[in-house]
Amino acid sequence: MAVSDRLRGLATRLADDDEESPSIGLVLLAGSVSAAVAFPVAWLVLRSLEIGFERAVELLAQPTTVEVLTNSVALVAGVTLGSVLIGVPLAVLTVQTDLPFRRFWTVLASLPLVVPSYIGAFAFVSAFGPHGVLSNLLAPLGISEIPTIYGVEGAILVLTLFTYPYVFLTTRASLLSFDGTLMEAARTLNHGRWAAFRKVTLPQIAPGIAAGSLLVALYALSDFGTPAIMHFDVFTRKIYVSMWQQNFAALLSLQLLGLAAVILALENRIADSEEGAHVSRGSGSVRISLGLWKVPALLFCALVAALCLAVPVGILFMWLTRSGPGYTGGGFEFQLYFGLNSVWVAGLAAVAATLGALPVAYFSGRSDSRLATLFERLSYVGYATPGVVLGLALVYFASANAPAVYQTVPLLVFAYVVRFLPQAVGAIRSSVLQVDPKLTEAARTLGETPKSAFRRVTFPLVKPGVVAGAALVFLTTMKELPATLLVRPTGFETLVTYIWRVQDAGYYGQAAVPALVLVAVSALSMLVLLKQDGSLVSQKGENDA
Repeated sequence: MAVSDRLRGLATRLADDDEESPSIGLVLLAGSVSAAVAFPVAWLVLRSLEIGFERAVELLAQPTTVEVLTNSVALVAGVTLGSVLIGVPLAVLTVQTDLPFRRFWTVLASLPLVVPSYIGAFAFVSAFGPHGVLSNLLAPLGISEIPTIYGVEGAILVLTLFTYPYVFLTTRASLLSFDGTLMEAARTLNHGRWAAFRKVTLPQIAPGIAAGSLLVALYALSDFGTPAIMHFDVFTRKIYVSMWQQNFAALLSLQLLGLAAVILALENRIADSEEGAHVSRGSGSVRISLGLWKVPALLFCALVAALCLAVPVGILFMWLTRSGPGYTGGGFEFQLYFGLNSVWVAGLAAVAATLGALPVAYFSGRSDSRLATLFERLSYVGYATPGVVLGLALVYFASANAPAVYQTVPLLVFAYVVRFLPQAVGAIRSSVLQVDPKLTEAARTLGETPKSAFRRVTFPLVKPGVVAGAALVFLTTMKELPATLLVRPTGFETLVTYIWRVQDAGYYGQAAVPALVLVAVSALSMLVLLKQDGSLVSQKGENDA
């Protein structure tokens, strides 16, 4: 039996329940891509295990390690709690009450996602830090000191303000699926509004709140920029400053991966339990009259919008026009070179990720086999890995085993592909699932080869998903910070590395235009999200002013 026949038979047996046997080429391609993106993390884990048990215990028992672990857990808990306290009331106000201009507030409450958290942190330091805008305004009144923005409080505040939309969006989606007649039924049983909400609504939307909370927790755990700006030691910052102590940094990375795995396990468990948790869309959402609470509700929405949008955008525009120490060389001066570098590597990453995602997404979309599921799950390993850990793994591996690619653009692009491949896989797989397999079978019966049938029939139908996946990878790559800082070639500046460098040196003015460009790019990613989810800006029965 030829080798190709044996491989085809193996693929067919592994894809046991599949109606259409995958080609051996497709299986090998999907497997190669999945193995490639999972390799850096697997290599780092194996590297960490070489430390030895006694040495590992010694490192883990160090006061610094314990402090970093405690700080990371406190940051995750604080940001998650804060996001729930902001996101859930906003979702309820914009879905279930007669809040004026609900569509306006819905869009405004979602927009903080367009501001990268590290830019928000820079803006808050400039606004509320020592010698900041607030301090200068209060000085003539005799107030010389204000509470510090640095430390755990500042890190929690900034991360909460720029991540709560995850909770807001998932909770809002749950509320839109909620059958309002259940609430009305509870009211007829003499339950007050709060009691009806607590006993009827809350249990139904709890999975949505939990799903958003876990996204926030994962983001807070993996974020590097905000804790570093706020001078707060967590895993990501400690790993970055300890990167040349390979054993210690690798062990910290392993701990960080362990915490991320716990959060992902919780997310998967909740996602599995969501089936049947939501009631189907019934007679529409209830409308609660706010009465005298209308003004406080509007003030709450306005306060959140002011902190999340007005402060960072206002500070960036202030940097454009201000003169003096820290703003020299600012204004509207902008080196196009940095922007072109960002576009160049982001474009390469989008093309590479899309090409890599096609076989994984197509195999996963056309097969229910365990092998297809395994390949798809492996492609998510890099996405679940914090950028600083991924960057560290690639730096260690390339410097020791592949010096030819160390600090090169191809390695940087590979890091982006590992991080953001699932965005392309998800978008393409959704499109593949919408294509009837009988169309491909019909093409085959007309004499088309598998490749020709895919090119002439399947690909035109999944093309919108391919374009959407590439756009998402491009836009998120433009904003990526920690892996870029670690893996980029020496002297290769992008928008994010330039912003990070000049901000770190205190030259705020020089970062204004690049930061505004990044915010605009992030806004484009929000447009992609809005296009994919039309319910974000419209809801059944809504009649806004």
